[in-house]
Amino acid sequence: MKIAFVIFEGITLLDLIGIYDPLSRLKSMQYVPDLTWDFCSFTPAVKDHFGLEIVPTKINQSLAGYDAIIIPGGYGTRELQLGTEFIAWIKTADPVKYKMSVCTGSLILGAAGFLKGKAATTHFSEYETLGLYCSKVLQQRIVEDGNVITAGAVSSSIDLGLFLCEKWAGKDAAVEIRKRMDYHG
Repeated sequence: MKIAFVIFEGITLLDLIGIYDPLSRLKSMQYVPDLTWDFCSFTPAVKDHFGLEIVPTKINQSLAGYDAIIIPGGYGTRELQLGTEFIAWIKTADPVKYKMSVCTGSLILGAAGFLKGKAATTHFSEYETLGLYCSKVLQQRIVEDGNVITAGAVSSSIDLGLFLCEKWAGKDAAVEIRKRMDYHG
């Protein structure tokens, strides 16, 4: 399985790291030993809202070759959802099996058309905006609708990571990873 973590200027890093940590343990603990990932960006420079930089491994390359894309949230999503070139790049993920987001990353999925006719969630302050893109906004931590899975506000990123651990490796794997993380959420 190959994952594209989409990173961008104005990202909330906990949205990224919260899901990355449990998923990376699928590989390190040998539950999904062939798991690989890239940090994919449309631009070469990526900083969070406060200036902390993260270096992408792939820049402005098609997202079509992945099994899953994960789009974190952050203040940057408010502008990027309106960015024609950025959204065109996200649309290259059309053939990708799983499309996922944390927090306001769902606005990016929506702007790319991946939420049409679907239920989804986002950060509680953006429910109204999300409603422009999907058929139903649910005030839940995780919403799975077919091949699209969205998670609510920032801390739900860990919940989504553990949800995916169970989905891809089974309940025992998710329980063991949760224990190793000492996560009681």
